[in-house]
Amino acid sequence: MDKSIVLMIIGMAVVTYLPRMLPLVALNGKKMPSFLQAVLNNVPFAALGALIVPGIFLINENIWYGIVGAIVAFGVAFLGANVIVVVVSSIAALTIFSLFF
Repeated sequence: MDKSIVLMIIGMAVVTYLPRMLPLVALNGKKMPSFLQAVLNNVPFAALGALIVPGIFLINENIWYGIVGAIVAFGVAFLGANVIVVVVSSIAALTIFSLFF
């Protein structure tokens, strides 16, 4: 393997590891303000939303395809179903939707 590729892999590993390790070491044992803790608790949901929402509208030329899939997925998830059930129900709804539209 080329030396530059190995150095690039090592560089990417360091750049990925440092932002995860530094807060863990720097904030170990320190109490954060409740407001900051509440904001940080919502970061995973915001990141997930930022990844999912564009995909809903760009999955197909027909915008309703993504909207129908999202509505079914959100509805089934709201009822408390398992993740697999949510995915399968959304796929089934989109299969039926694609047959008629």
